[in-house]
Amino acid sequence: MDDLPQSHRTAPAQSSPRKGRRIGEAARHVGRWALGAALLGAGTGHLTTMRQEFRAQVPTWVPLDPDFVVVASGVVELGLGATLILAPTRFRPAVGGVAAAFFVAIFPGNISQYVTGTDAFGLDTDRDRFIRLFVQPVLVAWALWSTGAWRAWRARARR
Repeated sequence: MDDLPQSHRTAPAQSSPRKGRRIGEAARHVGRWALGAALLGAGTGHLTTMRQEFRAQVPTWVPLDPDFVVVASGVVELGLGATLILAPTRFRPAVGGVAAAFFVAIFPGNISQYVTGTDAFGLDTDRDRFIRLFVQPVLVAWALWSTGAWRAWRARARR
């Protein structure tokens, strides 16, 4: 190799930080779109074919008509789903924070379903309903990660 002119030598393969950043951004972009699509699907279900199933998750202590809660949360999910997909880059961290807060706000419905033993969405055992409780924190983290909200919060905290 030492006999080759400089122009013919190959540099060792290196992964650049910029390439890693681009891959991370692409993954976040896909994650944001997937979460937006999931919310659009769930919101549509709230208003149509899964309405009765969602009513089963409304805690009895909520002082509102369960059907109103299901319709209202469905409308919010449709709005969040569309916004996650369509929001300009500068608004995405805020949208992620709102989506995460929404997932926290509806968590009592999952707890209620577990505590009351209510069957819905194929969750017909206490074990299945218990496992479902661990999905909500994943959704919160997904919203914060895919929108850059987590990164923006950490950057502000460092200032």
